Amino acid sequence: MLELDINEPDKLVTVAHALSSRARVDILKLLNQKSLNIVEIAEALRLPVSSVANHVRVLEGAHLIQTELMPAVRGAMKVCTRTYHDIHMQLNTSFLGNKGEEQVYEIDMPVGHYTDCEVAPTCGMADGNSFLIPEDEPSSFYHPRHVNAQLIWFRRGYLEYRFPLEIPANSRITALEFTMELCSEAPNYDNNWPSDITVWINGVEIGTWTSPGDFGDRRGRLNPAWWGDHATQYGLRKIWRVDAERSMVDMHTVSEVTLAQLELASASGIRLRIGVREDAVYKGGINLFGRQFGDYEQDIQMRVHFITE
Repeated sequence: MLELDINEPDKLVTVAHALSSRARVDILKLLNQKSLNIVEIAEALRLPVSSVANHVRVLEGAHLIQTELMPAVRGAMKVCTRTYHDIHMQLNTSFLGNKGEEQVYEIDMPVGHYTDCEVAPTCGMADGNSFLIPEDEPSSFYHPRHVNAQLIWFRRGYLEYRFPLEIPANSRITALEFTMELCSEAPNYDNNWPSDITVWINGVEIGTWTSPGDFGDRRGRLNPAWWGDHATQYGLRKIWRVDAERSMVDMHTVSEVTLAQLELASASGIRLRIGVREDAVYKGGINLFGRQFGDYEQDIQMRVHFITE
């Protein structure tokens, strides 16, 4: 991840300028899958080679790509590789707010940016253009292209994510929330296909929610045109919350686990695990939606409510 903040204005402006051109964003998108030389990029985007060379220089100057000269039939060619999967721009490093008032730290995590997994078929993932990996091949979940996923499904197992926790040291957390769109995972789809979906935070199981089905009775509002009508279409937006008294899903208590049991004060970050337990009553799997699929234009959202003391 490339970390930027307003205390380094020159660096922030350089990266923002590099991202201000549609052509340069298109180049970064092309480099998601593999490294390309300037001629290949020009042909794919139908742009003059000279224009692509200028765009590459800007991206390279912002350290968003790296280039390497490789032997070619005539001389050498410049091969381009993307350097970062994620860019975080922090525009407020002071957490402005009155002392003693509740503030909120919020961060979105793309569904493809999991740090650990253990899955079993049926399983797969897709982005806005195509399937990313062969279906029902769990080992493919470790392929680097998983970071581009916008929809992930699996019958058994889990995905785990690591979130940074960037709040002042003298803060007291009052509540922690995760919001996501998800449903069960059935062959094709089945609106009556229950699944016990469990969430863990920092290794502590906070509770289980039973998804009623894998929904396909209509198209998801955000689904790309290439996604077929016969497959999963949308999920339900669920809010998991832990406070000083209990854990909840959509404000309904699911366990007595409290913030104190998560030991957030001594943690360098927050680990979120989403999965189906081996001893679940309903082992109906999981579909997890990113902002390009389903009904809600969001990734996995974390909100930390805190008071600076």
